[in-house]
Amino acid sequence: MSDYIDFLKEVFATFGPVSSRRMFGGHGLYFDGLMFALVTQDTLYLKADAQNQPFFEAEGLEKFSYEKQGKRYSIAYFQAPDQLYDDPEEAAVWARRSWDAAVRGAAKKRRSK
Repeated sequence: MSDYIDFLKEVFATFGPVSSRRMFGGHGLYFDGLMFALVTQDTLYLKADAQNQPFFEAEGLEKFSYEKQGKRYSIAYFQAPDQLYDDPEEAAVWARRSWDAAVRGAAKKRRSK
């Protein structure tokens, strides 16, 4: 997995310096202290919210889901589009959208406290 994480850091280099942390059998990708992507089983998922979710849906991308105790759960991350792996500018656009969703989510959490 570390080779894949290193590759993703290169993919997002145009966006900015990305760090990673192990979590739940996968990794979280972070920019400026906020997690904007999730990597599990060599698949990249990007953070989504009401504002950027239509971009994922327009591409027909799948929402991240998992099974726990016989129930299916999903969280606000969608599979990344294939084109971002070959185009640094496209990768930066998708990363920015997902990071912006993370910023909005963090702001919402601060307001609700």
